Amino acid sequence: MTVSAAVKASMNYSVDNGRPIDYYFYEPTPSVDLQLNPPGTDTHDVAIHDGWSEVDRLSVDKEGFELHEFGADFLQFDNDELVKEVFYQQVISYVKRHTGAKQVVVFDHTIRKRMAADLNVQTEVQRPAVMLVHSDYTVISGPQRVRDVMKEAAEPLLQNRVAFYNVWKPLYSRVEELPLAMIDAQTHGPEDLLRMDLKYSDRTGEIYVMRHNPEHRWLYFPLMESHHALLLKTYDSSTDGRCRFMGHSAFEDPTTPAGAAKRESIEVRTMAFF
Repeated sequence: MTVSAAVKASMNYSVDNGRPIDYYFYEPTPSVDLQLNPPGTDTHDVAIHDGWSEVDRLSVDKEGFELHEFGADFLQFDNDELVKEVFYQQVISYVKRHTGAKQVVVFDHTIRKRMAADLNVQTEVQRPAVMLVHSDYTVISGPQRVRDVMKEAAEPLLQNRVAFYNVWKPLYSRVEELPLAMIDAQTHGPEDLLRMDLKYSDRTGEIYVMRHNPEHRWLYFPLMESHHALLLKTYDSSTDGRCRFMGHSAFEDPTTPAGAAKRESIEVRTMAFF
């Protein structure tokens, strides 16, 4: 694969037309009024810059993401028990090392690969790559997630700074298709964030999708290897000017050659307490 300074690719933004944006993770009954304003319908071609030349200066508190060496010794990603017992501990160490957090808690993970969008063939762990410009939590769902996970310990923890970080890495080999791209958080503002409801059979969550803004500066790391890991900030309770949310999306890289290896990656979601 030839790597250039920037590629042009389509990103799926969402429309703010006053109607609710939502997505269902189950098959609702016919009486439910579905997707009056479905996400990702506003597609724009954007320049996505090669982030390798900037990797040493990127900050999770400014741009909203960093890339570091992680190690590729863990290979048992098909064993969910070992992922939780062994790999989670590696992720906790990685997040503490690069953020200075006093306590880090892993609360779930997802293995992403190219697969059907049909919910009937997905599992709780394995899902397709997300081709939608989004940030994983909102000012409401961030603290609520802390309460859901930490139970009675949540309220004291919420009195201090809390941040959520995703650790994203290839499973076994380098990423040759469907790479992940990030928006430099310094180039988007609160007005670009649109709330989307996530409808589950037993609850409703929310994330941010994003409206298009030509000021958004996109970066990615072509040909990431399995010993690399991205640290992505998805929520920060701090309002001191640092990055709080960071838009990102998988995308179809036009430089991907025919016969490229199918992307397999894992993202582990963590909450960090300071």
